Amino acid sequence: MNVTAAAPLTTTPSTRVAAITANHKAISELSAQEQQQIQQLKARDQVVRTHEAAHVSAGTGIVRGSANFSFQRGPDGVQYAVGGEVNIDTSKVEGDPQATLQKAEQIRAAALAPAQPSSQDRSVAAKAVQMAIEARAEITQQQNNDTASNQGTNSISSSEQSTGNFFDLTA
Repeated sequence: MNVTAAAPLTTTPSTRVAAITANHKAISELSAQEQQQIQQLKARDQVVRTHEAAHVSAGTGIVRGSANFSFQRGPDGVQYAVGGEVNIDTSKVEGDPQATLQKAEQIRAAALAPAQPSSQDRSVAAKAVQMAIEARAEITQQQNNDTASNQGTNSISSSEQSTGNFFDLTA
């Protein structure tokens, strides 16, 4: 049975124990196969939580909310995280390409923070790289516009420069 729900990163399987009803077996009564499944679920739970915590840690300021997890109930009645996601604000900073560049770099870092980024993580990182390229181009364009406007106001025009450059000597 899979259930999707949000849970704090600090919770552990032992704190998420569901009430054991009459049809649930006590841990000591679980078969070897069920105990092996529990060990696999515990390991997966740890990997998922560590992965999402890396995103949250690297994405301070751009993470929207907390990590969301998908759970699977084990044979012991405990829900184990088997999948997760962190929502990251990937929007540009309107009118501020320098801030957009910094944000894009942080998005990329947050997306690639886990030891083993998923394909979705790599996709977000690639989009962040594209956003950074566009921000750099906008910064360069602004600098070129500023340079051109400064040269236009601080120097004489080209027609004024050409006057007097030729020396005509007749004897």
